[in-house]
Order: sequence, then C-alpha cells, then structure tokens
Amino acid sequence: MTLAPTIRACIAALALPLLAACGALGALGEATAPVSVYDLRAPANAPVAQGSPLARDVIVERPTTSGVLETNRIMIRPDPLQAQYLPDVRWGDDVTVMLQTLMMRTLENTGGLRYVGRRPLGGSGDFAIVTELVDFHAELTGLGETAQVTARMTSRIVRERDASIVASRTFTATAAAASTATPVIVEAFDRATGQLLIDFADWTMGTLGRRLGPA
Repeated sequence: MTLAPTIRACIAALALPLLAACGALGALGEATAPVSVYDLRAPANAPVAQGSPLARDVIVERPTTSGVLETNRIMIRPDPLQAQYLPDVRWGDDVTVMLQTLMMRTLENTGGLRYVGRRPLGGSGDFAIVTELVDFHAELTGLGETAQVTARMTSRIVRERDASIVASRTFTATAAAASTATPVIVEAFDRATGQLLIDFADWTMGTLGRRLGPA
C-alpha cells in the first residue's frame, strides 16, 4: 500500500522539527566539555589554642567582594587591569562561600572557641567576623609561563552586643606557581590561602584573648 502524496508531505513536515531538535541536542552534547572542580583545604598546620576553649560564640559572615570575584570561576590576570578565568574548571562553590567555610573550619580546628558558625545558635552570637575579599587571583609572570597567586582580605571583629568594631586587619598571602598548568596554579592557591587562614586564626584568637601554639 502506498501513501497518498498529501499524507507523505504531512509526515515529512512533522519529522523535520524533530530531526532538527535531535541534531541540536547532539551538537550541544558534543560542545559541552567536562568541567573539573577543585576545593581548597583548611590548613593542616594551623595553630591550636593553649588551654580550655573560650566561652565565646563567633559568627563568620559570608565575605563581600567585587563582581569579578563573586563567582565559582578561577581568576587569572594576564596583567593587573585584566581579569580572565581558567576554562573548563571551577571551584566547588562561589569564592566567598568557599572562603567563609575555610575561615570557619580553621577557627574550629584551633579548639579555642565554644562555637563557630554561619549563624548564631540563639538570638545572636558574641562576636561576628565581617570580611571583604579584596584579591583572589593568579597573575601571569615570566612572559606568561609562570604565575603568582595573591589572596588578600580585610577582616573586622564586631561585638554583637553594641555593634562596635573590636579590631580590624588586612591579610595578604602570595604563592608562586612554577607553570600555568591548572593543577599547579590550584596548588599555589591552596598554599596562599592556607597562609592567609593561619594568620587570620592567630589574629582572631589573640584578639579574643586566647594565644595559639603549634599544632
């Protein structure tokens, strides 16, 4: 049995959009490259508290930052005025969320505080740490064959009771990357961030009244 020309034309007309959609999906699948995801670690060699924990609840607020850093992309600066991102790689979270988590873990690991968190257990905590992330990038050096990672943030310890600033400090740490290979650059980020967090924990605990010593 043969189909009438009109019926054949109708079937062809219906099939064309389906074929076009399948072709588009196939092309999309081919164009999508796998994305590698990286996380940074709280420093294993961070100092620890000497003596019993302070009866203090400390809230670590999510840092603020500029638009180019409010992302989960890994920033590269070919020069000081230009911002680009490594292709096909991401941080496991937005940079500010990742830093907030690392600050919390580093303070927790000192063993010097009763409670550290993103939000208070009750109505409010004793102190809040308010941070601005200023720099978190790798800048190309050596004719673009090497890089230097810079991590810089300004933190303020705020007493919740009267919203007064107890102390403020800017932290800066750098680390060299021997090449521009992604794993090498990420490892330099890890070293720079680790030093930044050690300095931050030592300052925070000293400000709140507890000295830190070697782990």
